[in-house]
Amino acid sequence: MSHLSFQIAQLLEKMCSNDKDFRFMATNDLMSELQKDSIKLDDDSERKVVRMLMKLLEDKNGEVQNLAVKCLGPLVSKVKDSQVEVIVETLCSNMSSSKEQLRDISSIGLKTVIAELPLSASGLAAAVCKKITGRLSETIAKKEDVAIQLEAIEIMSDLLCRFGTLLVPYHGMIMESLLPQLSSARMAVIKRTITAISYLVLTCNAQLYEKLIQYLIDGLTRQQDIYRCKSYVLCLGSICRQAGHRLGEHIEKVLPLVFDNIKKNDDDLTEYCLQTLESFIYRCSKEITPHVHQIIKTCLEYIMYDPNYNYDVEDEEGTDDQMETDLDAQESDDGYSDDDDVSWKVRRAATKCLESIIASRNELLPEIYRNVAPVLVSRFKEREESVKSDIFHAFIVLLKQTQPVIVMTSDTDTMEHESVVLSLLQQQVPGIVNSTQHLLKEKSVKNRHSALSLLSELVHTLPGVLAPHLQILMPGILYSLNEKTAASQMKCDTLIFIQTLIKNHSSEVIQPYVDQLIPPAVNAVNENFYKVISEGLLVLQLLVKALRPFDVPSHFDFSPFVRPIYSVTLARLKTTDIDQEVKEKAISCMGQVLASFGDVLQGELVICCPILLDRLKNEITRLATVRALYKVASSPLRIRVEALWVESMPVLATFLRKNQRNLKLSTLSLLNAIVQNYSSALQSSMLDQAVKEVPALLTESDLTAAQHALLLLTAVTKTNPGVIQTYAQTLLNETLNLAKSPLLQGEALKSLLSFLQAVAESGISGLSSEPLINHLQDLIEKGPLHKDAYHSLAEAVGALAVSKGADSFKIIDRFLKKASSKNTYDSQLVFSLLSVGSIGKRLDLSGVDSLKKVLIESFNSQSEDVRSAGSYALGSIAVGNLNEFLPFILQETESKAKRQYLLLCSLKEVISSHATSTNGAIALAPYIPEIWRRLFIHCESPLKGTRKIVAECLGKLTMMEPNKLLPELKAARQNESPLMRQTIITAVKFTISDQPQPIDSLLRQCIGDFLSTLDDPDLNVRMVALILFLSTAHQKPSLIRDLLDSLLPHIYRETNVRKELIREVEMGPFKHTVDDGLDMRKYAFECMYTMLDNCLDKLDIYEFLNHVESGLKDHYDIKMLTYLMLSRLTLLAPNTVLQRLEQLVEPLRSTLSQRVKANAVKQEYEKQDDLKRSALRAVSALQSVPDAEKNPQLNELMATIKSNSELMALYESIKKDTSAPTDQALMDLN
Repeated sequence: MSHLSFQIAQLLEKMCSNDKDFRFMATNDLMSELQKDSIKLDDDSERKVVRMLMKLLEDKNGEVQNLAVKCLGPLVSKVKDSQVEVIVETLCSNMSSSKEQLRDISSIGLKTVIAELPLSASGLAAAVCKKITGRLSETIAKKEDVAIQLEAIEIMSDLLCRFGTLLVPYHGMIMESLLPQLSSARMAVIKRTITAISYLVLTCNAQLYEKLIQYLIDGLTRQQDIYRCKSYVLCLGSICRQAGHRLGEHIEKVLPLVFDNIKKNDDDLTEYCLQTLESFIYRCSKEITPHVHQIIKTCLEYIMYDPNYNYDVEDEEGTDDQMETDLDAQESDDGYSDDDDVSWKVRRAATKCLESIIASRNELLPEIYRNVAPVLVSRFKEREESVKSDIFHAFIVLLKQTQPVIVMTSDTDTMEHESVVLSLLQQQVPGIVNSTQHLLKEKSVKNRHSALSLLSELVHTLPGVLAPHLQILMPGILYSLNEKTAASQMKCDTLIFIQTLIKNHSSEVIQPYVDQLIPPAVNAVNENFYKVISEGLLVLQLLVKALRPFDVPSHFDFSPFVRPIYSVTLARLKTTDIDQEVKEKAISCMGQVLASFGDVLQGELVICCPILLDRLKNEITRLATVRALYKVASSPLRIRVEALWVESMPVLATFLRKNQRNLKLSTLSLLNAIVQNYSSALQSSMLDQAVKEVPALLTESDLTAAQHALLLLTAVTKTNPGVIQTYAQTLLNETLNLAKSPLLQGEALKSLLSFLQAVAESGISGLSSEPLINHLQDLIEKGPLHKDAYHSLAEAVGALAVSKGADSFKIIDRFLKKASSKNTYDSQLVFSLLSVGSIGKRLDLSGVDSLKKVLIESFNSQSEDVRSAGSYALGSIAVGNLNEFLPFILQETESKAKRQYLLLCSLKEVISSHATSTNGAIALAPYIPEIWRRLFIHCESPLKGTRKIVAECLGKLTMMEPNKLLPELKAARQNESPLMRQTIITAVKFTISDQPQPIDSLLRQCIGDFLSTLDDPDLNVRMVALILFLSTAHQKPSLIRDLLDSLLPHIYRETNVRKELIREVEMGPFKHTVDDGLDMRKYAFECMYTMLDNCLDKLDIYEFLNHVESGLKDHYDIKMLTYLMLSRLTLLAPNTVLQRLEQLVEPLRSTLSQRVKANAVKQEYEKQDDLKRSALRAVSALQSVPDAEKNPQLNELMATIKSNSELMALYESIKKDTSAPTDQALMDLN
């Protein structure tokens, strides 16, 4: 006998002991053994353990029984299928026992077994289902004992939930046993039956589903019994919540019956009907659309349904008669009291139903604001607290739905829909304020919290909206802060609201109320609870900004408030044994106090500055202190704290070598502010320590840190160049290394150019313009660089050549000689040409005789890089002098056919440089007609690259003179040449930018004409039309929102695989399939993805999902894109995704089960791995959809993933990755 068998035998022996403690301990030890993954029982031990546990279920001691049941869970996965069947058989037999305790414990046992049965073991699960189902159905149908029946129905629910697909052969029998229970006299039986039916409909076939729905429809049609109507309505609602996608087709039959039952004057039935309507809205959003207005009307009627209470009794005429009538009614109803009044449930259900419409029907916002919002505001007087809370929540949801609309209105051409919504919301504000001002003073904390939440959301939605109403609201706002017995959480909520109020209103609005706000805020800082202190300090910090704003002129007398704020902040700043959050907020608040009132508090600086210096040296508080000191250093008051900076410099220098990135960036900003504003107080030795640490930060690995470091070096160079000279060689080496980085661009490049110019103008020995240019040229000669690096280095040459003291023309001659020499390497030639162009942009080079000749000769080079550099240089020098060089470019374009592409690139450089400013457009205006004429000649060029350059030029010229040139593009769109149409449509793409432009109003009128080419017979024209649509949807969606109804069918059509575009190409002995429609499909799916972000409310999500489903089965690239779309849809339209879950899961399963061929190359393995990762991300997103865990297909897919170690490892890493950004964000926030 093995050791394990011996051990099990000993435990079984103890389980037979007469001592209940022995039995308990032995059972507990058995459970511990069963929970070990390594345990393996032999056949004999299995039989004995199963027999003993079945026996212990009848033990007289309840604790032993409970332990025995718990053992069944791990035991199921450790024994053979035959023993599991024995367990199930025994438990089923015990269910019909006359002993109540045994029945209960066996019921729990069955639930445990069902919950622990592995989904992957379909054979065992099927056998268990076969054994249980028949008996459960019989037990349910007999109705002998309600307790047994309830347990049987609950177990059946569990069974259907986990193994619904395995029970398909028994669905008819189950349905027959469950339907009669809807007429049970016990509501508990009805509710559990409804739960079981709702799980059944997830997997039953269409015929059975039709039968169920017809049964409910017939019951509601002929049934006069209110009680049974409740059952049927509840069942419909539950079915809709579980399987709304299947109920959609029956909405037209079901909905009239629900409306009929609402009117039957029974509060419970009305509540159930409204809850069912809510389910319809969420789960059958497409089918319910025609009836939404009727639902709104019904909800508005019942949200005011309160037959036993008159809210306006004091304001109505005939008050006495009304009260008498009410009293008579009460007397006629013997024993009636408020406890019997359930009308609040009806109002709550109506509110929830309205909220569902608000949350899901963004297109109805104007109507909701007209008809629903006033009613919701009027119901803020609701007497039932829970209903009132729901009403507030519904209005908050309405405001949140409005916020995306507010964002859209930043476009200059505000659409009518958005402007109507805003004006309607503005109209509701006085009513909201009047209703909430009383609630803010109520004793009910819940009501006050609801009112504050609503007002906060209102301010977020429309900043500044409460300015006219603050006088009315202020007493209520301060009530919770001044109330002695107020809870800490209520005080925190109020303080947070005050912060929101100050942030979203101008200083002029807040200043009249500071005398009321500061005392309670000071009291909050003196509280004991750390959260209240923290929020109080934040309020004071914001009030300090409002008292003395620097961004707008202000004559407000802030002096009476300076001392109280300073004193309370200093007290908290001095305290060391407080929460970390309070320490940081106190430091931040003191920084703002000194930045705003430092001139008034000059005498107090000797007290608070040493404390700040001490906090700066503390590792825990140093980051908060650096940020606070930055406020002081950058203050326009130039606070006299030179001594603080002198002592801080050594400490700040050490921060530059810390690993904490936020600390380094904040320190660099602080040092820059100190150097710029307090340079006279800083000695060279102080700056030495900081500058010494800077070279290590000049790396391409963190360009943001490099940019801040360069800004600091520039400031030091201008104020104290001697410090730079000390570290000149080290700084120069690191700066040059950064300059040759291909990643250098944007603000980082500008910072580097500024630093080099400052160094060249500083007079530092050996670092004037020419030596620095020599160093740059040495980089080219030393080795090959990335081609992007040449542009950065050339920009540096241009900046140095025009710096003060530089001999610009001598430098130009030098580079021209290099460019014209036949012995020059291509890399040096490229650099020389780019440098000439960079200087020419900044300086008029019309006086340089050989310039044109050298540049034109570069066009004949064998190197494409040299030709491109020459083209760029010619365009750049034309920017410096249009009159001299632009006519030359146009003339060359006309006469030199072989150089047309390069000359067009030069022309593009000229147009691009002038299109960015008003002055540039004015300077170019006289040449536009001639440029336009020359460009149109090349619109039909057979070369794709040439057409693209021409299109970009046409687009940018059109933006300069839209009234004149846009109609010409529109006319050219109808040209018979497909090449011309391609160029014109591409040109329109370049007229669209993410910033408001004068051309936008004109584009709105004609964009539909250009996009009509989505139906063009030419494939390439349709492709550029798709690209135009994509660009518009991404950068300026307001232009196409109203056209989507006509454009979407064309977009969707291009997502389909077209067999006529698929061809076979022979490559030697092999045949390769080429899909000419693949790029079209990619662009179409990209259009769809972009519309999810910008045009969601204009999409029919059901139709959209149809094409997403087809994309899930398409090419690798399209699959990757549709996985992203699916993940987005789980957040944007979770209910719709839930309805289509079955269709979406199958393609995902197919992808995850794919295997790469044995002879595949490494790239194919990597592609397959990426595809599976993306599919698993989509699965993870689907898992996050509410109620998705109830879907059998998704559960089966998850079981498949868990059973595959490779997929499970990938899935776990993805789950970890998705949670990581949140953690990082929290770290950054802290």
